[in-house]
Amino acid sequence: MPIPGELVFVIILALAFEFINGSQSSGNIVATMISSRAFSPRLALGMTALAEFSAPFIFGSLVARTFGGGIVDAQSITLRILIACLLGAISWNAVNWLLGIPSSSTHSLLGGLMGSTLAATGAHAIHFARLNLILLGLLATPVISFIAGFLVLRSVYFLARHSTPGINEFFRRSQAVTALSLAFSYGANDAQKTIGIITLGLVVSGALQEFAVPRWVILISISATVMGTLLGGWRSIRTIGGKFFKIRPVHGLTTQLTSAAVILGASLAGLPASTSQVVSSAIMGVGASERFGKVRWGVAGDILTAWVVTIPISALFGAGAYWLTARFP
Repeated sequence: MPIPGELVFVIILALAFEFINGSQSSGNIVATMISSRAFSPRLALGMTALAEFSAPFIFGSLVARTFGGGIVDAQSITLRILIACLLGAISWNAVNWLLGIPSSSTHSLLGGLMGSTLAATGAHAIHFARLNLILLGLLATPVISFIAGFLVLRSVYFLARHSTPGINEFFRRSQAVTALSLAFSYGANDAQKTIGIITLGLVVSGALQEFAVPRWVILISISATVMGTLLGGWRSIRTIGGKFFKIRPVHGLTTQLTSAAVILGASLAGLPASTSQVVSSAIMGVGASERFGKVRWGVAGDILTAWVVTIPISALFGAGAYWLTARFP
């Protein structure tokens, strides 16, 4: 059976999206351990890439099933809709990447899928019960992360109240565990959205009879993530790592611990989470726990604005991309 050209294009665009996603999200994962001087940038990125690559094979594809198999009706959409979805998401992500804004690739892809589907088929192809659950999860996880970061730092300070300054070395070295946990949680969640979209494309094209993730889809998707992690992300690293407040080893440890727990919890529940939102919120929670005025809230406000507008703008981009692609035979 020959492979449709549109399916090949879907796969290429999905991998390009995941490469950009890896470039952006690598900053979220490694920024705190680099900024706190726990690890060199090269070592931090290498550790992160290895953990990301392993995670989908360990934790499975629950998030991919939720995202690719639960938001839209595979019988009501076409490969051209998925092409428009990815074009819209990539376009908005590229704008944020160039500006160094750590916006959410999850929100971009969700917005692109909603916009292209609505433009092509209308609302009947969208499963709103599942969509509302996903939106609730995306809204709740950064709030939970902020509160958890606030409480975890307070708890750490309480437990270490009689310690000598040498405990900073313990905080620094312990990030080998917490940073790897965060990278594992990222691979178990963020990269899963691309896996879900490619698998959905296989179902729509008729290459698969039901939504079952092939191993080769996991392999190529996570490889794109790893390449993005190793080659990009420096602008996001600077934004996340240094513009909120000066990060010390205890901040890196508590941020990574909090973020990993929240993202992994969402992954095990099969819910998509935004790594950029969770990590940024954890950093703000940790900073506010030490001193409310410590956080540079102006930068946080700029990022929050990007979060709020991402879904509607990427939806418009997705709808516009479908309108353009529909003009071609």
